[in-house]
Amino acid sequence: MNIPVRRERRKQPIRRSVQSAIELYLDDLNGHKINDLYHVVLNEVEPALLDVVMNHVEGNQTQAAELLGINRGTLRKKLKQYGL
Repeated sequence: MNIPVRRERRKQPIRRSVQSAIELYLDDLNGHKINDLYHVVLNEVEPALLDVVMNHVEGNQTQAAELLGINRGTLRKKLKQYGL
C-alpha cells in the first residue's frame, strides 16, 4: 500500500525540514562565502510562515496573530514589510 507523500512529510518535524533546507543551501554555495545566513533564513522563513497562516485563517488578522502568538500590530507591520 502506497502512502501519499503529503502524509509522510507530516511525520517530519519542522525543525528537520529547516535543517535539511539549510544544509542544501550551504552545499549549493560551493565554497562561496555568506556573512548573513541568519537574516537570509529569516527573510525566507518569516514571510512563508505569515503567508501560510494568513491563508489558513482566510485573511483574519486577529486569528492569525493569536495563532502566531504575536500582537496584531506586529503582525500588520510584518505583513506590510513583506508585501503580504
